[in-house]
Amino acid sequence: MSLDVPYRSIPDMFLKRVAASPDARALGYPGASGPQWMTWQQVGERARSLAAGLNGLGVGAEERVAILANTRLEWVIADLGIMCAGAATTTVYPTTEPEDATFIIADSGSKVVIAENAMQAGKLAGANLPAVTHVVLIDGDADPAASPPQLTMADLEKQGAAALAGDPELIERLVAEIAPDHLATLIYTSGTTGRPKGVELLHAGWCWEAVAQADLGILRADDLQYLWLPLSHSFGKTLLCGIIHVGLPTYVDGRIDVLVDNLGVVKPTLMCGAPRIFEKVYNKAITNATSEGGAKAKIFGWAVATGRRKVKLEQADQPVPAGLKIQYAIANKLVFSKLQARLGGNIRTLVSGAAPLSVDISEFFAAAGLPISEGYGLTETSAGNFVNRPGGLRIGTVGQPLGDLECKIDSDGEVLLRGTPVMRGYHNLPEETAAAFTEDGFFRTGDIGEISEDRFLKITDRKKDLVKTSGGKYIAPSHIEGLFKAICPYTSQAIVVGQARNFCTMLITLDPDAIAAWAAGGELAGKPYAEIVASAQAREMVEGHVAELNAKLNRWETIKKFTILSRDLTIEDGEITPSMKVKRRGVEANFQTEINKMYEGTLAEI
Repeated sequence: MSLDVPYRSIPDMFLKRVAASPDARALGYPGASGPQWMTWQQVGERARSLAAGLNGLGVGAEERVAILANTRLEWVIADLGIMCAGAATTTVYPTTEPEDATFIIADSGSKVVIAENAMQAGKLAGANLPAVTHVVLIDGDADPAASPPQLTMADLEKQGAAALAGDPELIERLVAEIAPDHLATLIYTSGTTGRPKGVELLHAGWCWEAVAQADLGILRADDLQYLWLPLSHSFGKTLLCGIIHVGLPTYVDGRIDVLVDNLGVVKPTLMCGAPRIFEKVYNKAITNATSEGGAKAKIFGWAVATGRRKVKLEQADQPVPAGLKIQYAIANKLVFSKLQARLGGNIRTLVSGAAPLSVDISEFFAAAGLPISEGYGLTETSAGNFVNRPGGLRIGTVGQPLGDLECKIDSDGEVLLRGTPVMRGYHNLPEETAAAFTEDGFFRTGDIGEISEDRFLKITDRKKDLVKTSGGKYIAPSHIEGLFKAICPYTSQAIVVGQARNFCTMLITLDPDAIAAWAAGGELAGKPYAEIVASAQAREMVEGHVAELNAKLNRWETIKKFTILSRDLTIEDGEITPSMKVKRRGVEANFQTEINKMYEGTLAEI
């Protein structure tokens, strides 16, 4: 049965939301005296003014306007304004280096660039961007001598408001012209190899996402969401669509450094994130509880074990004995309630996506009364494709499909998807677009998985990330890496190496905060990160965790050698994407010396 989508476009959906609940809370943002809120009517007025301003700059139907900014209220206003003008949003991560930023803006043919500030606008300095007619600054003053011409977002909104005063129906006419098959968003894949590719996503797909999400029980009008995800990423974008359809009040603040503190102030009921955020919370909880030792560590260990026993019974659809229920209530009061309070005290649902979540970490959060609904999707498929429903969580899977999305598993195990949210294609890349689809129109995800009779999908690895040793054995590195992150609470990143080698090794980075807490009270206390991780004590600690990992693996999967790197992986060095996925080729290229050293004196077939 097909999904009933009552909208022609995102702006159509947005204007209907404004009309339906004009005085309801819509978007929150950080103010001088704490969280501030705008109503849907206020958001509508700003988005309409910006749309009219862009129209006055000559931006037409399906022409591109780029946003180069961090997640913040103005990002959402800009995105809505662009689409209400009939144009399409090109998203650019604020961490993108100037070379890639200018490539994306040039390749997309973006006509206007909305930049967060002079620093972001400076990435375009000296670049050959003939299509760009204006640069709009969210913060700071416009440079009168700049080329292309600059103006502030506030000034553009004023120009638009003046235009609307003379032509009040302008936006309604523009929105009426937007068809479901018109381009809404051009998102460039952060890409694990090569140049980023522009993914063309249509209004029909995003509206499908909005309606499909509403049927899950995850987004509700009586919820309060904390949105920090990069809005340049498809995960953030798909949530914006769900927010509009449902009318979900959402606090928007992309500053990761204040996230945990703000949760205590905003007290959300819903938060979505990438696994790295949940890993950091997990690491912090484990290290805080175990660093002091004694009774506190014993109580924590008992509580976690109790919670895990309860979760495993629930996952097996077996009743929880009365005695265990009583023990869990005590564990919750003594231990888990403190973690719940740290996240604001009101969390109803957590959602994880963008990368695989460790089963052990998922079990820990479920044990703590903070179940994580893991989901799955790709930029090319509008991000939201599968997700675990609240109350129906199946740990180790990414849940069941949304709406009427079709899924099948190819003969080699690859997950194939077909449906409304799938992209039109890669921008200006017809050959790569053709290669991305099967003859019967299914999109090749590049992920290896299996689907159960009741349609729960389990992703086992990336097709291109499977490692084949020189002995001919296939190894799934993400499985091993996820296990290690759950075993060693001091881990930031773990990267398995073994392609065409006769054994597997691992590069490890340690979380700076967690390892500093581990070193406190000893001779390494207060030492720089590089000195701590290079110490014999740190190596001995990690060695113990690697031994624990190896006990869980097949012989050919075991980690024979490891190296603790002197720094964490960075976006700037091309080692991780802005959505925190590891770029294996970048890591292996940057740390080739360390890898070669682990294989010195061994046979490694090429």
